[in-house]
Amino acid sequence: MDVLKLADEIIAGRRLGAEDDLYSLVEADIDELKQGADRIREALCGDKVDLCTIISGRSGRCSEDCKFCAQSAFHKTSCDVYGLLSSDEIFNQAKANEAEGVDRFSIVDSGFGPSAEDFEKIIEIFERMRDNLNIELCCSLGFMTSEQFHRLHLAGVTGVHCNIETSKRFFPKICTTHKFEDKIANIRRAQAEGMAVCSGGIIGMGEDWNDRIDMALTLKDLGVESIPINSLMPISGTALEGRPRHTEDEILRTVAIFRYINPTADIRLAGGRALMTESGRDAFNSGASASITGNMLTTSGSTIKSDKAMLEEMGRDTTPDWTRPEEERWDRRYRIDGK
Repeated sequence: MDVLKLADEIIAGRRLGAEDDLYSLVEADIDELKQGADRIREALCGDKVDLCTIISGRSGRCSEDCKFCAQSAFHKTSCDVYGLLSSDEIFNQAKANEAEGVDRFSIVDSGFGPSAEDFEKIIEIFERMRDNLNIELCCSLGFMTSEQFHRLHLAGVTGVHCNIETSKRFFPKICTTHKFEDKIANIRRAQAEGMAVCSGGIIGMGEDWNDRIDMALTLKDLGVESIPINSLMPISGTALEGRPRHTEDEILRTVAIFRYINPTADIRLAGGRALMTESGRDAFNSGASASITGNMLTTSGSTIKSDKAMLEEMGRDTTPDWTRPEEERWDRRYRIDGK
């Protein structure tokens, strides 16, 4: 397969599907594949890099048995365990991230979903941020009802994160307390509310390349707008603690393949950036157009400041969309639609 020619066809409007010989992307020359993916990124997404930060609003004691997760109650790890943080703690973190010029801020909650009491507190926290800050607001709260998504939307939340984690075939091998179909239904409820969805997964859990391709196709069919790619960093005490770590080339090939299959989505670097040189610098020349940043366990320890400096040196635009005049905003899909 001539992957550079294919890149030009995608730019011209072609879209890949399950009927195509997608495994050829796995076998293609890595340098040409990266070059083609970057060409697609530049043509269809531009030089804007979307930067998001997260805060663990509640940590540990998760009821789900995801084999990769340090927060699962099924595992014995050294993860922090605490209840929902105070409004001031979350608000102040969001305000600090806004001051550093990040696009969006998300509250992440461990568990199947927040309790009724915690959900009301979370709504109040989002309303406070909505009324006093400009930064875009997102959430990763687990499984929500349509009514809960509606209330979050009204409270200022415009993006919802819900990873599908892997392919439908491989999913039962990493989680048994909920189903792949539950993830899909949750995503569709958020989309029905008019919210943008951020959904991706983790590579390195024992899946094969066909699983990764199937995951990319599922996200394409769902119309997901932001796709975080995590590379497993095996955690002691979890069921996957003995998994080998990926090479950088394997991560970069994954990023590039996801760009070919999802040419207009944000391909977002997430966990595992420590496995790549310079916090994943080369990934931004291989199709990546977004990243999680900040001082979190899911990154290599890079800061907002260092990430922005690296990207700006590469000629990328890290100006937050919310600072631009309405008519100049790069992507309005995250804006609340008046519901």
